[in-house]
Amino acid sequence: MFRSALASAVLLSLSWVTAATAADSNDLEANKKLVVAFYNAAINQKDYDAAIKYLGDEYKQHNPTAADGKAGLKAFIEFLKARYPAQRGEIKRVIAEGDLVALHVHSTRGDGTPGRAIVDIFRVENGKVVEHWDVIQDIPQKAANPNGMF
Repeated sequence: MFRSALASAVLLSLSWVTAATAADSNDLEANKKLVVAFYNAAINQKDYDAAIKYLGDEYKQHNPTAADGKAGLKAFIEFLKARYPAQRGEIKRVIAEGDLVALHVHSTRGDGTPGRAIVDIFRVENGKVVEHWDVIQDIPQKAANPNGMF
């Protein structure tokens, strides 16, 4: 009797863990899709009106060259349109954990240079992008190794 009850409890626990893991996996996939859509609207299309629907009420920016909030995003998109109209970011990887989504991006400005390797990290809350960090590295003409940056 005890073994049967214990086995039932273990199976119930495992089914709960499996259901929770599936829900977490669904959330991660939804967060990835949200962030990719936001990135493409803001950075590749340079379309503030399309990008704004993915932002939360608050948008905290950690890039020191961009201001916080929706107005900061709008100013950054306008800067890109004016200074780098041919700029594109090719997303190479999308990684999600918890409420964070990271994009590994090859950014080019359309000027024939190798571009930059960028890791953008976004925090998602209630289905909206609410925070952003990035790490940016120029891609050299000649590397010290054959591994590439992507």
